[in-house]
This record gives sequence, C-alpha cells and structure tokens, in this order.
Amino acid sequence: MTLSRLISTMLAALLGIAIVGAARAEDCPRGDLDKAYCDRDGDLVADAPTDPKQLIDPPTLIFAYTPVEDPAVYAKVWDGFVKHMEKVTGKKVMFFPVQSNAAEIEAMRSGRLHVAGFNTGSNPIAVNCAGLVPFAIMGSQKGEFGYEMELIVPADSPIKTPADLKGKKLAFTSPTSNSGYKAPLAILKSDFNLEPDRDFTPVFSGKHDNSVIGVANKDYDAAAIANEVMKRMVDRKVVDPAKIRTIYKSETFPTTGYGYAHNLDPKLVEKIKQAFFTFPWEGSSLKAEFKEEDRFVPINYKKDWSVIRKIDAATGVKYTCK
Repeated sequence: MTLSRLISTMLAALLGIAIVGAARAEDCPRGDLDKAYCDRDGDLVADAPTDPKQLIDPPTLIFAYTPVEDPAVYAKVWDGFVKHMEKVTGKKVMFFPVQSNAAEIEAMRSGRLHVAGFNTGSNPIAVNCAGLVPFAIMGSQKGEFGYEMELIVPADSPIKTPADLKGKKLAFTSPTSNSGYKAPLAILKSDFNLEPDRDFTPVFSGKHDNSVIGVANKDYDAAAIANEVMKRMVDRKVVDPAKIRTIYKSETFPTTGYGYAHNLDPKLVEKIKQAFFTFPWEGSSLKAEFKEEDRFVPINYKKDWSVIRKIDAATGVKYTCK
C-alpha cells in the first residue's frame, strides 16, 4: 500500500469514528420530543443538558402566565408572586405579558422565557417543542385541581343540547386550547356525531373571555370555554351570568401547568420550585383572583396530562415543531 493510500485509509477510518461518535452523542431516547431534547428517564419531558456549558443561569428570570384573559390584568395579579420569586431566587424577575399561546411557546423555545404557566392544551406542545418541564399547578389543601369545559349559549337561545348545534355558529378559542377547541371537538364528534364545517360553522375568538362575552352579546350561537375563566369573569362583574346558559359540562381537566425551561441550572430550578411551593397565598392578589385555590401543588406531566394526550390523539393533534 502506498503512503498516500495509507493516509487516505486512516483519514477515512478516523472520519468514520468521528461521525459514529457524533451520531451516538446526538442520539438519545426522546419519544415525541423535538430533536433538540432527550428523555433518558422516560418521564416524557426534556432532560437537563448533560454538558454543563449548555445550562443557563440568567441574571433576570422572565415569567409569563397563559394568555387566557387580559394580560394587563394579570400583571397586577402576579405582582406579589413575582416579588416572592425574586426574594427566593435572588434574581430579578420580569412578568412577560404574552398575547397568544403560540407566542408563549415560541418565547420558551427560543430561550426568551424561563418560567411560565401554559394552558392545558398548550402544555403538551410546550413540553415537546419548547422544552417545558411542568412541575406545579394551582390547587387546594386536599391537592385537588382542575376545571371543566362547558358549552355555553345565550340564556334565551332555543339551543337546549349539543345536538341542537347543527347549523349553528360555534366559537372556539384557539387550536392549541384544550377546553376551547380540542376537547369539545372530540366530544362533539364522538358523543353527538357533529363535525365542524359539515354540521356547524366553527369560528375562533382568540381567547376564552372573548368567547364568553361574545355569547353574552349574542355574537355567537354558542361557545366552548373553560369554566374557571368564566367564573372569574363573573366575579369581576365583566359579564352578567344571567345572559348565559350552559348546555354541556365535561369531566374535570388539569388547569394551567407551571414549569421551567429544561436548560436552567438545576440549583436555580430548585429555588424556582421553592418559590412556588412557599408562596404565602393568604391575603395575596392571587388568592383574591383564584378564589377556589390556595396553594401550588406538585404535578406529574406523564400522569396528570394523560387524558389531554388522549384527546390530542383522538383529534389528530401532532406535536410537530415548526
């Protein structure tokens, strides 16, 4: 073998080893997770990076709450919690008023959002596409949490049951919402043989409060909403409950799930969790707004979001990241 042939063979071998090594380094169990993440422990959420250089410890934590209602209202509601998290973590914390579920997911995926509450339907997408690691949910002393999807109509509407929605205009919130789209779509198809466009006209209001107000003002024949949102609107006197009637109420679903970006430094993650689980609810603006809850309770994404993933599967939702 000539010297040049020998060198070529050695280079090819070395390149082969390098390529295989790189492939093995990148290859990892991930299930439905985006290729940017790994799930070696099988809990369905992204693991923290194994390379310490990929962990982040930002001087300012950006926190967001799911955009189910007016973001300006919730900046004030969360102010006390933000101050508590600053004290516990030793970081400056900034409330980020996101305008849509898609914007919130993209903000975490791009690294601009560190801690957030994602609505029920967005949680699986945020987990798989943005590296969200859910760990908490608002609950009660007994550890109870959740809400129901309701189909609502104007109080004097002739619509009595979901079967009467045929030929009507039904408002959804957004395609990523569980109670505002995915759950009612699955229920209407499986229980009442009703499908959008074929049996009723679907429209999108953008948010739950828009849907509730739209029904109260008779802009829509009906709407699918999260009843926890409607209850808060009634409490704030944003809408008159006498103008609305419920024709269907679902089983209980998990509500907004709170989590952190998978690549935060583990020591910072522990402080963030401590901030949630030690927050003093009594007398707080959170307690004034979320009257039925009085604490954050731990959640397990794999177990607690199982029913949501089943609904996603039934409605053909794919956790494909763009």
